Amino acid sequence: MRILAFSLALISTMLSAAPVAKPPPHPFVARLEAGAPQKIVFYGTSLTANGAWVPQLSQTLEKRFPGLVSFANGARSGQHSRWGVQNLDASVLAHQPDVVFIEFSVNDAVARFQITVDEARRNLEAMIDRILAANPKTDIILQVMNPVIGRPPGHASHRRELPRYQDVYREVGRERGLLVIDHMPAWTALLESDEKTFRSYVPDGLHPAAQGYSEIVLPEILRRLGLEARPMHSE
Repeated sequence: MRILAFSLALISTMLSAAPVAKPPPHPFVARLEAGAPQKIVFYGTSLTANGAWVPQLSQTLEKRFPGLVSFANGARSGQHSRWGVQNLDASVLAHQPDVVFIEFSVNDAVARFQITVDEARRNLEAMIDRILAANPKTDIILQVMNPVIGRPPGHASHRRELPRYQDVYREVGRERGLLVIDHMPAWTALLESDEKTFRSYVPDGLHPAAQGYSEIVLPEILRRLGLEARPMHSE
């Protein structure tokens, strides 16, 4: 426990080396605070379909804004942005979302899927365009997830040049003025400072366990949404 606490403290210190202003509430959070109901759709890979961050975030928002938030998870394990484009109508648009979280870069990088970086970008742009065409007021939140270890070239799940696919999300988000929640700095800091704890948080080298999500991912999501210092539940 002491080692774990030290590792988390080290990560916090590394990430806060430069002063970072507390983000204001995200627009959809501001709407919730004003009493407007919000429908959130999650879309992506197994990191979203089965990732504990989804129920963790859902429960946090439900406690903070009881009766105002509804959710749909349209993600599917083993899928990529090509599938995301093909299934957008049924998995996302049919729910008439106010907010959509998207992440596909981790599977777009899988060599056997043969999705180039350029195609990954086109697919992401197409999903964004169609979501906004259906409702220009929809808030789209892009996520860059965690590193993948233990899958060398030749492995069926080998990720080729994963950082380039992750950069697509950073670049598109910057160009289009979308919120990008980037979990890589915290995960990378943990992997470099305490690989044992990283492996306990990500037992198979790809899918974080619930504790990994609660310690690394959820706090960053809440911080970027402008919620980290706000009461998440009643005493």
